[in-house]
Amino acid sequence: MKNLPLMFCGLFFALATSWCGLILSANLQYGALQPVATDEGGPIYPQPIAGVAQQGRQVYIELGCIYCHTQQVRPVGVGGDLARGWAKRGTVPRDYILQNPVLLGSSRMGPDLADIGDRMDTHTNFLHLYDAQLVSPGSTQPPYRFLFKTQKIGDMPTPHALKFPDDSTEAPPAGYEIVPTDRALALVAYLHSLKVDYELPEAPFAPGTGNTTGTGNTTTTSGGNTTSAGNITSTGNTTTGGNTTSSGNATAHP
Repeated sequence: MKNLPLMFCGLFFALATSWCGLILSANLQYGALQPVATDEGGPIYPQPIAGVAQQGRQVYIELGCIYCHTQQVRPVGVGGDLARGWAKRGTVPRDYILQNPVLLGSSRMGPDLADIGDRMDTHTNFLHLYDAQLVSPGSTQPPYRFLFKTQKIGDMPTPHALKFPDDSTEAPPAGYEIVPTDRALALVAYLHSLKVDYELPEAPFAPGTGNTTGTGNTTTTSGGNTTSAGNITSTGNTTTGGNTTSSGNATAHP
């Protein structure tokens, strides 16, 4: 028993060290992060989720989407997320500073959704919710038909009424339509808000996925002698042959 104070001090020291290392250091490193503008006078990012999309975020949580989907895109060299076309860059801590709670997810039974709003249009999202097999045959996602209702068509079809393939057995009877409920509308509004379509100072677009801008003097050789000087902005693949010399500002697009 005479060693009890020493054991208590050792335990307290171990816990305090762990807390400082895991919690305090992370807060000091990331706690002061703020939205930023990549261009002077331009919009700041990330932007907050508001309105119906914020309500849809709660539906996303209630339905347990977080258990099968992540919202974290791994950078080049860490995984194949960018190669799969899931985003133009990896996500970083600044992307999440306005989220509470942060819905990173822990497993991927389905694809990452951090940039789903830029990959899938609204109607496809509705169809995928109603029955994922209509959009992604072989998908393990269960159908969420309870988020939709069948009703008679009025003078005009409802704007968000589902449009089924001609050979689909899911189509409603003639004179009826299947429309999303308010929960489905909110959920898809939230999914459509999930976009990583902006650059951050610490996270530019990965090469080959966005626009790349270079400034300065550049000399390249391709099929001959090519010399260029000035500011060059290029997007896509450019092939040159022969002897070419250019100076000034040049812009090339695919």
